[in-house]
Amino acid sequence: MFQAPKGTRDILPPESHRWQALVAVFADVIGRAGYGLVQSPMFEDIGVFQRLGEGTEVVRKEMYDFHDKGDRHLALRPEGTASVVRAFNQHRPTVPWKVWYLTPCFRYEEPQAGRFRQHHQVGAEAIGSADPDLDVEVIALQHDFYRVLGLSRLSLRLNSMGSPGDRQAYAGLLAEWLARRSGDLDEADRANAAGHPLRVLDSKRERTVAVVADAPRITDCLSDEAATRLDRVRSGLDALGIGYEIDPGLVRGLDYYTHSTWEFAAGDLTSAQNAVGGGGRYDGLAESLGGRPAPGVGFGAGIERILLAADAEDALSQPSAAVDVFVVDVTGGDSGRDLTFELRRNGISSDRAFDSRSMKAQMKVADRSGARLALLVGPDELASGTATLRDLRSGGGQIALARTDVVAEVAARLAGG
Repeated sequence: MFQAPKGTRDILPPESHRWQALVAVFADVIGRAGYGLVQSPMFEDIGVFQRLGEGTEVVRKEMYDFHDKGDRHLALRPEGTASVVRAFNQHRPTVPWKVWYLTPCFRYEEPQAGRFRQHHQVGAEAIGSADPDLDVEVIALQHDFYRVLGLSRLSLRLNSMGSPGDRQAYAGLLAEWLARRSGDLDEADRANAAGHPLRVLDSKRERTVAVVADAPRITDCLSDEAATRLDRVRSGLDALGIGYEIDPGLVRGLDYYTHSTWEFAAGDLTSAQNAVGGGGRYDGLAESLGGRPAPGVGFGAGIERILLAADAEDALSQPSAAVDVFVVDVTGGDSGRDLTFELRRNGISSDRAFDSRSMKAQMKVADRSGARLALLVGPDELASGTATLRDLRSGGGQIALARTDVVAEVAARLAGG
């Protein structure tokens, strides 16, 4: 018997109802700011994702890449931003282009709690403006998304990567410093110390973490312009009442970031895997993918990790019922078929049993469905053109309704709470 591949999992009802609720909240919060849904292919030319940085673990070790039957070298999407920027370059929409996405992402890494080889993200991107107030908007939208979900024990870390020149200067300074401390680093991080020194700051290995605690900080290399931008972002977050801490060691894992970078973490999760989403500005990415210069900013948030945080806070509870009404028909199924569709077409969720089961068997299914109301059709109801309405939860008895009155009565009962 086949099973899901290692590092993947099936999301089944009723757990999937929480996923639907999470995505609905995200679409509502982000949609009120004028962001529209974008859907792009799950796979791209591998060059799209190589722009994430040749020195990153994502590109060197984790990407699922393959040659198709036309010998094109492709890769499954490891993150959301690069595909959106490629679509921006291809279609040249009016700027600022504000979009959101829901996507699976693929990384070949060791599975653990909240981290899978196929994981899922929601995210948002705003392309075409360098205004630091847009950074504030995107961070605030991510913050408000978590707040509406019911997450309250989150922390926000904020940093600036500065301009490309600032980043290059800092990388040189950090490489020199790491060269002097190379022997103290974890062996697995030494290879990055010279060629990709910022990767060392991302390491979670205890030995390296202890060493880089004393490393130079990029905030010491920021130009006046970059420092002014960071101040503007900070004042915007202060004005909106969004708490944060400046973390000069936060560099994020991808090479395209410039200026603002941030990360939200859940205090109830283990420190090594407590990030529930983050993002940053990427002013040179569109150009590096062959497009015209177009500054951008955005974030991604992992659904699996968010749900772990929600579990820890007892937030985003499971919806209590899949349907409001269950139709029980022991007269052949015609009435059950017609009543369920009539209810659905009038905005009332409903279901029924199949396979001509007995009244007792159908009532068991009705009870398991979680529906509040049942509509019963037996030989007497069929002959008189009625249906019996029964409240499955309150035990408040039952009444006979003319078929023409069923929808109105059901709607009134449900509206009355």
